[in-house]
Amino acid sequence: MMVEQIPGLRRYARALFGNRTQADDLVQDTLERAWTKRDRWKMGTNLRAWMFTIMHHLFINQIRRERLLESYDESVEAVAAPYTEVDIVEMRELRDAIANLPVDYREVLILVAVEQLRYEEVAEILKIPIGTVMSRLSRARKQLRHIMTGEPSNVILRSIK
Repeated sequence: MMVEQIPGLRRYARALFGNRTQADDLVQDTLERAWTKRDRWKMGTNLRAWMFTIMHHLFINQIRRERLLESYDESVEAVAAPYTEVDIVEMRELRDAIANLPVDYREVLILVAVEQLRYEEVAEILKIPIGTVMSRLSRARKQLRHIMTGEPSNVILRSIK
C-alpha cells in the first residue's frame, strides 16, 4: 500500500523543492520513516494522508535545519514530445509562478489542485484548520492569477466577483 503512494509523494516533493535530487531524497526519507514507524499507522485510517503528513514534517524540519531558500528550477525540457514550444513556455511560466508563491500557499495549492486531496485531508496533513486551508488556497489562486496575468490585485478581485 505504501508503494502506491510514491507517485503522489514524488509530485508533492518536486513541487516543494523543484529540484529532483532533493525531492527524491525527501521521498526516500518519507518512505523510510513510514516503514520504520508503520506500527503507528492504524489500519482503516487514511494511509495517504498519514504519509503526506510525514513528508510535510520532514520538509519543515529540513527547512528549519538548513534554513533553505527554495529554488524551483525543475527542468521542463524533460516534458514529453506531444507538447508544442508554446505549451512548454506556458508550463515554464506556470512553474515559475508557482515557485514564487509563499511555501504555505504552494503546499496547499499542490495538495488540493494536483494531488486532489480533500480540504479535510490537507488540514490533517498540514495540521491547520480547514478554514486556513481554504483561505490559503484562495490566496494562492489569486496570487497565481496576478503573477500570470500581471494585472493589479484589485483588478483581479473585481473580475472574480
